[in-house]
Amino acid sequence: MTAKGIQPGLNVPKTLVSLRGLKVSFGRGASAVQVLHGLNLDVYAGESLGMVGESGCGKSVTWLAALGLLGSQAQVQGEFSLAGQRFDGLNDKALSSIRGRRIAMIFQDPASALNPVQRIGRQLIEAISLHKGLHGKAARTQAVRLLDQVHIPNAAQRLQAYPHELSGGMNQRVMIAMALAGEPELLIADEPTTALDATVQAQILELLGEVRRDQGMAMVLISHDLSVIAQECARVMVMYAGRAVEMATTDELFRTARHPYTQGLLASVPDVGSPQKRLIAIPGQVPEAGRLPVGCSFGPRCEFAQATCTSNHPVLLPVAEGHQVACFLNSP
Repeated sequence: MTAKGIQPGLNVPKTLVSLRGLKVSFGRGASAVQVLHGLNLDVYAGESLGMVGESGCGKSVTWLAALGLLGSQAQVQGEFSLAGQRFDGLNDKALSSIRGRRIAMIFQDPASALNPVQRIGRQLIEAISLHKGLHGKAARTQAVRLLDQVHIPNAAQRLQAYPHELSGGMNQRVMIAMALAGEPELLIADEPTTALDATVQAQILELLGEVRRDQGMAMVLISHDLSVIAQECARVMVMYAGRAVEMATTDELFRTARHPYTQGLLASVPDVGSPQKRLIAIPGQVPEAGRLPVGCSFGPRCEFAQATCTSNHPVLLPVAEGHQVACFLNSP
């Protein structure tokens, strides 16, 4: 295990969460729009996995669907397991024994995730009582310990504060503390540094890495920022239009990205060592979920598209050890 987590290939990793054939549609009947198209994903115990792609690619929907948080208009299909035990198809009451306790999620906007009219302490103690069964003085003591763990100064006094009295970075630390209340095996961090300045972003990322290593838990980091992924993740899944298009270790992906979309994402990242280098933007935009092109969804934006790309959809296939790509240019 490294600072970033388990490196597949060095040891045989233990699968913690497995998603198989995950499909998600919104709406009913002929008006239903499919947004995920049979996604397969394994998260190993103790690892840090990054999920990257433009907005609308399905990164957040993947985990909201698995945890049953999409609402009644969502149609979810697939097989999901946690430590070898299936949890797809469970009702809301049964899923409550998993959500927060074994799989916790940090949402990208703490300002909307926290109740603005309740003190921080009350919200944190509520999570502790729900997941650990502690009440009164014991729950308050645990709340102070969790705020200390996420490096919030004067933790006992902060319990009396309202969210608007704390900075964005401090509120995000509170959200992390609430996620840790159930001592989860997997932490889903959904754009945890959105709307934070660069210095605070670095602090939050460092905190997440520290917490993951201390707790020995796995983490999925959802982001559109490749520099964030490079800093904290051992493996990366690149998503586009509801499908996985590339999966590799972080080092392998940044060294030899194979999919044109991944290459485009990397080419659009500023290089501080070459300030005169012109950034290359990917033309066009992610297609709407209900208007995907026939064949490869990235085809209309790809400079390497060929006839096969307009009639068939590539599947994720291995091109090297621990490296999979869904692209006809890279077919074995």
